[in-house]
Amino acid sequence: MRIAQIAPLWETVPPPAYGGIELVVSLLTEELVRRGHEVTLFASGDSVTTAQLESVHPQALRLDSKIKEYGIYEMLSISQAYGRAKEFDIIHSHVGCGALPYAPLVETPTVHTLHGIFTPDNEKMFTYAQKQPFVSISDSQREPRLGLNYVATVYNGIDASTYEFHPTPDNPPYLAFLGRISPEKGVHLAIEIAKKSGWHLKIAGKVDPVDTEYFAQEIQPLIDGTQIEFLGEANHQQKSVLMGGAVATLFPITWREPFGLVMIESMATGTPVIAMNLGSVPEIVAHGKSGFLCSSVDECVAAIDAAKQLDRRVCRDHVLMNFTAQRMTDSYEAVYQQLLTDRYAKNGRSKVLTKV
Repeated sequence: MRIAQIAPLWETVPPPAYGGIELVVSLLTEELVRRGHEVTLFASGDSVTTAQLESVHPQALRLDSKIKEYGIYEMLSISQAYGRAKEFDIIHSHVGCGALPYAPLVETPTVHTLHGIFTPDNEKMFTYAQKQPFVSISDSQREPRLGLNYVATVYNGIDASTYEFHPTPDNPPYLAFLGRISPEKGVHLAIEIAKKSGWHLKIAGKVDPVDTEYFAQEIQPLIDGTQIEFLGEANHQQKSVLMGGAVATLFPITWREPFGLVMIESMATGTPVIAMNLGSVPEIVAHGKSGFLCSSVDECVAAIDAAKQLDRRVCRDHVLMNFTAQRMTDSYEAVYQQLLTDRYAKNGRSKVLTKV
């Protein structure tokens, strides 16, 4: 099968450190190629892939300070993909609203994976294109009132073999927080949990330009370098070591998280997750087995001692059963097959998923 994957250009595929969408796109692309599909990846020019790479800019946009209008490059990339639509059996978009106006103009079916959240502005575009095929990354991400044509929920997956299993946490013990340093990720709540419990907290993550004020005013003054440590942005190996050595990873979000890749990354190392019960969290964390679902800071504090008693092998097995790149790719292959079956049925023909 000939498949086009359209990735965001803001970050490299795969990302060197933080970048959930780009990591998922990379894992899906590489597994599809491994299975014999002919894949073209539309992404930043510094991306690394075994697929055919097509790019309108030589590096991730966030690394180029000369660029002021990011949307122009996204339009160029999407236009490039749809200009070649006849070369593909399926176009798979990971760029939110960006591809919606293009998809009806070509015969090649497009499936849109929604990696983000709905806003009052983008809802207008999604409603306009509601009959196009959409994939949600969790059931809780969906907004039934918008009437979107969801063809599946496909959970994100990881390559668990790249996350070392830690049967026991490090000594001295600590809690971990990984993610964007932003209000919705709840870094301030993670610090509150640590201070109320007296636990050592290690924080790793990047600060986007939009969150610099939040970091400077609400987070940085609380970092003492002793109980509360800030390690900066961590690469893949550093993330694995940091989470694997922790007693628990804190995930005290304040928003409806569409998925939350950090949760499965943590569980893959054997480390349970203590999270606020919002958004996709109850679909990902098995309460009392691979972590705990909480509704307040005090509940998170109380869960720390309980987390120490959990079987860390069960945490990893939970990921191996539900959140691998292979399982994710199985689900997307089924989506592609269904779209092709529906498309060819309209013409009185059949199309079966084939490798090249």
